[in-house]
Amino acid sequence: MAALMCVEGDDDDGGLEQAVETGGRMTVEEALETVIRYAEESGDGFVRWLELEELELDDTILLSLDLSTKFPDLLALSLFGNKLENREKIVDEVTKFKNLKGPWLNNNPVIEKSDCGMEDAILRECPKLEIYNSSFTRNFGAWALGFSADVYGKDNPGSGHLGDLPLQSVTSLDLSNRGIHNLINKAFSPFEMPNLSYLNIRGNPIEENSVSDLFGLLRAFYSLQSLEVDIPGPLGDSAVEILESLPALSLLNGVDASKILEAEKHVVDSMLQPRLPERTAEEPLVDRVLNAMWLYLMTYRLADEEKLDETPVCDEPNFRVAPFLFMPQGNLASAVSFSILWPIQNVKKGDECTRDYLFGIGEDKQRSARLTAWFHSLSIILSKYFILLLELPQFPFKLWSASLLLVNSSSPGVVRRSDGSALCVYSDIPQVEEFLTQPEFVITNEPKDADILWTSMQIDEEMKKAVGITDQQYVNQFPFEACVVMKHHLADTIQKAQGSPGWMQPSYSLETHLSQLIGDYFLRERDGRNNLWILKPWNMARTIDTTFDLRYIVLVRSINPLEIFLSDVFWVRLANNPYTLQKHSLFEYETHFTVMNYGRRLNHMNTPEFVRELEKEHHVKWLDIHQRVKSMIRSVFESAASVHPEMHDPKSRAMYGVDVMLDASSQPKLLEVTYCPDRGRSCKYDTEAIVGGGGTVKASDFNSTVLKWGETIRIITRWLGNGSSIGLSKQPTMG
Repeated sequence: MAALMCVEGDDDDGGLEQAVETGGRMTVEEALETVIRYAEESGDGFVRWLELEELELDDTILLSLDLSTKFPDLLALSLFGNKLENREKIVDEVTKFKNLKGPWLNNNPVIEKSDCGMEDAILRECPKLEIYNSSFTRNFGAWALGFSADVYGKDNPGSGHLGDLPLQSVTSLDLSNRGIHNLINKAFSPFEMPNLSYLNIRGNPIEENSVSDLFGLLRAFYSLQSLEVDIPGPLGDSAVEILESLPALSLLNGVDASKILEAEKHVVDSMLQPRLPERTAEEPLVDRVLNAMWLYLMTYRLADEEKLDETPVCDEPNFRVAPFLFMPQGNLASAVSFSILWPIQNVKKGDECTRDYLFGIGEDKQRSARLTAWFHSLSIILSKYFILLLELPQFPFKLWSASLLLVNSSSPGVVRRSDGSALCVYSDIPQVEEFLTQPEFVITNEPKDADILWTSMQIDEEMKKAVGITDQQYVNQFPFEACVVMKHHLADTIQKAQGSPGWMQPSYSLETHLSQLIGDYFLRERDGRNNLWILKPWNMARTIDTTFDLRYIVLVRSINPLEIFLSDVFWVRLANNPYTLQKHSLFEYETHFTVMNYGRRLNHMNTPEFVRELEKEHHVKWLDIHQRVKSMIRSVFESAASVHPEMHDPKSRAMYGVDVMLDASSQPKLLEVTYCPDRGRSCKYDTEAIVGGGGTVKASDFNSTVLKWGETIRIITRWLGNGSSIGLSKQPTMG
């Protein structure tokens, strides 16, 4: 009974045995007869504990039983899991019990009506109540504490007038999830419980007591050695500070106090509830079991013929698990995989076998955050901790914009040979070799002979030495450009320079800020805000989008002074299927991805057609959107120039693809910046420029246009900045 009243939904063993003996569910009459007979055989004949659970009781049957007349001395009444619906009738019946200390009405239809006010009505008429539906009332005392400590129950319900010091023998007390607001209570004292050594107060707000008052109360329990409490919680947000305030504790949340102090762990948790996959109504039970099973059994991926990848929970496990691949014939075709389990500590019969899913991963690699993949309670802790972090002035994701100080220097020189001959270009990009046909340029197959290197490979010092590249050759990449083309560095660059601009969605690197991401996710879930995230590898251009995104081409001529050009033509990238978030669609690439230039069917739409459709459907003006996009792109490269001035190199030029999404208000959102963007459509489709000078843009001229790189070329829009930090070359040839 105690277990049933503590946790909704538990089965009462006695009732189950009775049901088995009688071949089915007990009737109300049988249940009452059993209770009366038990009281007569084991006590004074007075029924003080009555369980009428899951007996199909409705309001009419309850009234007909006239329980208050038959059992006037009742202390505990459980009507759990019946069909009671009428608030007035239930209140009237329950309040007739003048000695009642604990009614349980859980899992009845009337409880689902949260606005019915039944709890307040019952508490007003029954001032002696100490427990209501498993939660402590504000009048809780020795009976409620004794119930939680298993002193009182079906076999020993207590009496209306409890004897002196009934809790003297209590050594362990579990008060978790009791809805306690004020713990300072006459019954909860070292005088009443002098032998208390274990206390669990998890899941209680206890907001009416200050931290200092609670520490003072707990220090008075001189036998208390083990404490379970939420961190952050009513005792603060630091395990170290709790132990310093309660020096007699040897265990905090199941962890040795000395280890916490030695490691300076501020958040510790031993009550890790498994994270089981949520079950939907249409999901077969077998599928749910299999999903949960493989979450914990683990799987292994064969990286190559000589290496297995293992996804590495107990902080101090007594067993290890490792993959083993047996190939009896010496090849993969004959391979049989095993998981080998062996003890690493002495174990005896009856011991629990534990393993560490994150072997070798400590808090320096976000161990607690990673464990949320298996344990739900850690997610709750991190969300609470994240809320506290938001209130700190030094919180790293509330950075203010840095001053964008760009030092003026001379504009980069013009690229031309002294004798006026054609410039030699080396490239490993097929479109360049095919379409760069203007007489100002010639293709060379030797990198060391080229004036201009336009390559998709990174040109580092090792490559320069290997192929004979010198510092006098022009290359299509800037030093340290990873600050914009790698997603985690891009977010860091923007945050340092701009803070949190509206066009930059909250971004987290899972390698360094997983805890903050989890906290932010649960905070958004709590507040009912949009919680749809884009997950991308830091070094790959794969984006899960809503129907479409836009690819802009940006040419960077100089970092100091900052000179950037924006192509008059942008490209629309469309998903091939209508957008939906239905579960069956989540594995459909052509529903959620827009990049189709890797062997998939390309749903091409000309830019003018897209603009007309967008303006018509959403009643917007494209030129207004374009101005916002330009401003955003400018801010991106201003940020890079400000935070990373080491990017500047007079021999560097670069083309970047900037991917943009529009939200429901047609405001641009930055997705990513890509190095050496794909230019297949640029070289394949003629199109009309929507902005700038307008007119037809020939696909065959694209690469030559880029290499000429000047304001006389129609594809390039002059993008003037405010002040002298951004300038443009007046030269018609590449500079």
